[in-house]
Amino acid sequence: MPYSVDDSAEIVQAVKENLQQMSIELGRSKSAAEIEQLYQTAQELLSHLSPDPLTLARVVGVLLVYQLPDTDPNEVKWFKGELQNCPDVESIEELIDSISRPDPL
Repeated sequence: MPYSVDDSAEIVQAVKENLQQMSIELGRSKSAAEIEQLYQTAQELLSHLSPDPLTLARVVGVLLVYQLPDTDPNEVKWFKGELQNCPDVESIEELIDSISRPDPL
């Protein structure tokens, strides 16, 4: 079932607030403007697709976690490249699920 514009806006706002809270819990507090910048980055990386608000939020969440200091810059570069090569939204979900798994695929 597609999201209405109102539903999408509400979801995005709620997710942004949750991501801001998550950044505090990670010890890397982000402002609303910084969270918005992560959203813009995610939208640019996925400009070839039309992901639903929750998929976009998952990508933003990964980008937020990748800003932690012990993250390998090559891993971030790899993730961004993979996103740009995803042929569909399902591939994005599979990519995120694969990096969240403790065991190799």
